[in-house]
Amino acid sequence: MSQTEEKLRSLGHELPPAPSAAGNYLPFRRSGNLLFLSGSIAVRADGSLITGKAGADRTLEEGYEAARVCALNQLAVIKLAVGSLDAVKQIVMLNGFVNAAPDFVEVPAVINGASDLLVAVFGDVGRHARAAVGAASLPKGVLAEVQMTVEVA
Repeated sequence: MSQTEEKLRSLGHELPPAPSAAGNYLPFRRSGNLLFLSGSIAVRADGSLITGKAGADRTLEEGYEAARVCALNQLAVIKLAVGSLDAVKQIVMLNGFVNAAPDFVEVPAVINGASDLLVAVFGDVGRHARAAVGAASLPKGVLAEVQMTVEVA
């Protein structure tokens, strides 16, 4: 187990199986030292979806957890792509999407669930540029989706 996976475990998280593509696209594409990750939706390791709409039938806290689950799925894709989370040199960019009611204005706080996890696991290497966007709907009715760009060794 890599040093980074040990850190993840010490924080109380397990790396889930890497999600596969749900359509005609790749879960990741590497170009040089940049790894472009397709969006990962809020699906738990057991395959259950975290669905709902923030500000309607889901709370900010539930959204935060959904975003954290998305980030864990992205970590699993990184491991699939490069073999070890220890190869991460920098989390460059994170784009977060929240299935949100029209008047829900706490989208950035929801996406903090992903950002906070990445910083907790990687320290300064986990700090990233970011966009947080509220959406009218997301695939399969999930509460959150996260897409990332990562620099790897």
